[in-house]
Amino acid sequence: MEDSMDENGKDSYIAGMKRYRERGIPIVIDGEKCTEPDWNRIFEAREDNSFYMADFVSDEKTGKLTEIRFDRVYHR
Repeated sequence: MEDSMDENGKDSYIAGMKRYRERGIPIVIDGEKCTEPDWNRIFEAREDNSFYMADFVSDEKTGKLTEIRFDRVYHR
């Protein structure tokens, strides 16, 4: 699988995730709240062609962002 995001793109994406976390928005990967050292795994190439896709979850009543989830999806 080709790495479609260069290091500058990854750094920029991580910086955005930091801004959300600083506002109290949890970053959840595979169902677990993660800290910054874990975030790089969303960029890892996998032999099974899976990758992580972000889901921005909001409160149904207020529409405010409540968490950012990354779940593995498969491209077949």
